[in-house]
Amino acid sequence: MTLADRKFQRILLIKLSAVGDVIHTIPLFHALRRRYPDARIDWLSKPTPAEFIRNVPGVDNVIVYGENQTEAPQYNWDGFTHFVRLIRDHRFTAMLSRLRSARYDLVIDMQGQFRSGFVSMVTGAPVRIGFDRPRKAVWEAEGKTLPPGTIERAWKGAREGSWLAYTDPVRLPKLSIHAIDRYLLVGDMLGFEPAEPDLSIPVEKQAEQRIDALLRDQLGESTGPLIMMTPAALWETKRWRADGFAAVARHFIEKGYPVVLAGAPNEAAECQRIADAAPGAIMLAGQTSLAELAALIRRSAIVLTNDSGPMHLATALGKTAVALFGPTNPVWVGPYRRPDLVERADLGCSPCYLRSLSRCGHDHACMREITAEHVIQTMEAKMERA
Repeated sequence: MTLADRKFQRILLIKLSAVGDVIHTIPLFHALRRRYPDARIDWLSKPTPAEFIRNVPGVDNVIVYGENQTEAPQYNWDGFTHFVRLIRDHRFTAMLSRLRSARYDLVIDMQGQFRSGFVSMVTGAPVRIGFDRPRKAVWEAEGKTLPPGTIERAWKGAREGSWLAYTDPVRLPKLSIHAIDRYLLVGDMLGFEPAEPDLSIPVEKQAEQRIDALLRDQLGESTGPLIMMTPAALWETKRWRADGFAAVARHFIEKGYPVVLAGAPNEAAECQRIADAAPGAIMLAGQTSLAELAALIRRSAIVLTNDSGPMHLATALGKTAVALFGPTNPVWVGPYRRPDLVERADLGCSPCYLRSLSRCGHDHACMREITAEHVIQTMEAKMERA
């Protein structure tokens, strides 16, 4: 009997973070729900994405993974020692006990790290699906089309030995596919019916009401088109220049548009610097939950962002956006099926997949050479067509 012939009843989907990656996993969840309409499907997530996943129709339980790192993940000894400390925490062991007692018959791990592979094993599920280990023949072929050194730093398959936890690894035919399509390769094993990927995400009424209240406090009863900017990103190298965001904000403020700066609490200082350089900009960074951020995006006429979670939220919500790309590959992680939203300098050194500016030998040219004037022209053209 193949996996496609089996009727799974208790399923755990593992995708811990980050926000954009979780959004990429939503089409897989919707496909699972269509394939197994009567099954219990739980999702294991970190706390911040969990608040968002709880509102996705059809998710039976959201189980919170035992910590909420906001820094870039460390695929090294420090990351391993952090995990060792974590498994000594009674809250984490209680979570593991809960997962074990759920008696899942299928676990799908789309995180593909040591920690998620470990959790997959602990569940005791007889079927555990995750990505295969990096295959040299696959990533060497891909590497020939990228700048030197890029493929060694880029995602190539399950990491940190996590593939050893899976009973049924997903073999990758190539790397040059979007993350959403990569996750949906699981469907080839489970017998999904052909269907368009479902990116639909909920925006709860309470979140919309909260955003309406915040905007009324700032704008009164104004109903004009709103321009939203989310300047932050987890990697240093993904961030466009603060003076670039400020120049764009000043331009649209002078033309009478409300400009809102948004982001997580740990991004508020960066947003405030831009607001200080663009008098009149509305500072909402640190004041919204993830669900409220989605509601704010839905209220916006256009979103200016880096390669980050808000970009994927905007795409899922069908909103017009300008997404600034530098070190990452938009073919793999860009706005899904919307190459028209991507702006990049298109340099020979990009994508590089370097995370810190100290490692860039080109003075961050991939982002620095995207000019405010060009971004303004692009945004105005998109707004005219909308």
